[in-house]
Amino acid sequence: MNLDGGVNDGDAVTCDRLFQGNLSLYQDRRGYRFSIDAVLLAGLTRVRATDRIMELGTGCGVVLLALAMRQAGSQWVGVEIQKHLAALAVKNAEINGLADRVRILCMDWKDVQEVFPPEGFDLVVSNPPYRRLRSGRMNPNLQKAMARHEICGAVQDMLQSASYLLRKGGRLAVIYPASRLDDLVMASMQAGLRPKRLTLIHSHHDAPAKLVHMECGKGSGQELQVMPPFFIYQKIGGYTPAMLRLHTGCW
Repeated sequence: MNLDGGVNDGDAVTCDRLFQGNLSLYQDRRGYRFSIDAVLLAGLTRVRATDRIMELGTGCGVVLLALAMRQAGSQWVGVEIQKHLAALAVKNAEINGLADRVRILCMDWKDVQEVFPPEGFDLVVSNPPYRRLRSGRMNPNLQKAMARHEICGAVQDMLQSASYLLRKGGRLAVIYPASRLDDLVMASMQAGLRPKRLTLIHSHHDAPAKLVHMECGKGSGQELQVMPPFFIYQKIGGYTPAMLRLHTGCW
């Protein structure tokens, strides 16, 4: 992912500027760094001005801060199990002048029932680990491994927590691999979250879908809207106009 002018901050972290320089984010230089998936989640998710928003697995805070920066929603809370990433998210809220509006908690998303009352949020967003625990090569960097593999919990755990947090009529939005769409749909419905809106995401026009953006409703009826496909890159190179709008923060 191209960043808009990274600024080095010692050997351990970098400070990267996104959305035409409007958002600054500290990230570990060698640890987990957010990908284009975060921009897709922040940009494709529909947000109402009054939405109380929870992010499950906030990482360094990029999605939550991007929404708060543009005042998409009215309340922003993020939980992150990795202590160092949660500390970075707090720091990032501070350097962007959002510390008074964005709340970050270092905790396991499976424990939200111990901290939050039920049905207290209108929108939950998440970019959960994509790989099953024993599938594929495990990254030797623990921070990266925990972000990519279901080490601390499976997608089913995230969905159960989202269902607990959402009011009736509330929504969940996720980015997930297209190859695991069947798992996502089944687990969502088991958690009482019915898929309502689906966007297949392709690298370019001739490529099969690699990712999906899915929005679910709690207590919703049976009706799934399949949106036009979303393409990230043009065949001749560079972002498509639609992706460029997300990348520059013009949502």
